[in-house]
Amino acid sequence: MESRVLGRTGREVSVIGQGCWQLGADWGDVDEKDALGVLRAAAAGGVTFFDTADVYGDGRSEQLVGRFVREGAGADEGDRAGEGDQPGAGSSVMVATKMGRRADPHEASAYTAANFAAWNDRSRRNLGTERLDLVQLHCPPSEVYRDDAVFDALDDMVAQGRMAAYGVSVETVDEALAAIARPNVASVQIIINVFRRKPLEEVLPAAAEAGVGIIARVPLASGLLSGKYTESTTFAASDHRNYNRRGEAFDVGETFAGVPFEVGLAAAREFSGIVGELKSSYSDFEPATPAQVALRWIVDQHGVSTVIPGARSAQQAQANAAAGELPRLPAGVDEELASLYAKHVKSHVHDRW
Repeated sequence: MESRVLGRTGREVSVIGQGCWQLGADWGDVDEKDALGVLRAAAAGGVTFFDTADVYGDGRSEQLVGRFVREGAGADEGDRAGEGDQPGAGSSVMVATKMGRRADPHEASAYTAANFAAWNDRSRRNLGTERLDLVQLHCPPSEVYRDDAVFDALDDMVAQGRMAAYGVSVETVDEALAAIARPNVASVQIIINVFRRKPLEEVLPAAAEAGVGIIARVPLASGLLSGKYTESTTFAASDHRNYNRRGEAFDVGETFAGVPFEVGLAAAREFSGIVGELKSSYSDFEPATPAQVALRWIVDQHGVSTVIPGARSAQQAQANAAAGELPRLPAGVDEELASLYAKHVKSHVHDRW
């Protein structure tokens, strides 16, 4: 799989990464065996970047990722070290985590050096490492981006060897631009997908000019772009696609990319039609699914470092990784997708995020 440098980290990462939110909570239950199967399948497909957070399952996701790395990070079953053997095996893998959402209430005043140290200690224990590869502020309140003391504390933590680099996960374009302007922010994580095109206008050019990495999350609009959902699709009570459709628990933009479900279904059907035309016209795309084409479209955007789809099964992880092997989308496809966005989605999301 193609690799790209993740901004100011200086590390090369696969263009398709693995999001690990599903392995912790909020997507229905995923048992430990299946979760580890997802991680191993992703690594076998060439994935070298894994994104988690300290609040995913109250640390469960970090713990599973840490175990996976210690056991060999995707080595063949016969080559994998036994549990507890050879700590640090799989060091070519890069693990990003996040901190900040453990604050209750989640307010800017909680973003202090003391809290950072406590959260960092917990993540290092969960992941089983002395130094974290990348720590991202987890969608902090907007005023945090203006607080020099926050970024001084992060710089101190890098100097102390607690982490190699830091970045920010953001909700809005304005927050992304504020983070990019900070001289030591290594990466910005932001929602980018066929239904969320606004970051293409300013964020990606600014990041490319500054040398800041871009991690694209929610790339399939919580599964809408897979083309598998209908009006009768239901989700488990513990799945945010059930309980957060109107932002009851956290920013509604994280669920279906903020697109109302019925609107998203109509747009997703049109997207699947575009993919069908693509497959009939270009033999290179014959085996590609709508989800794979949606991922490839993001990879094609200049300035994107890696895309982090989630998965609840090894088969999903394998299919996502395979999207990294697709050729660049033909000229003209983006015009059709821009038209789809303007027709169905723009009025719901463009001015909000």
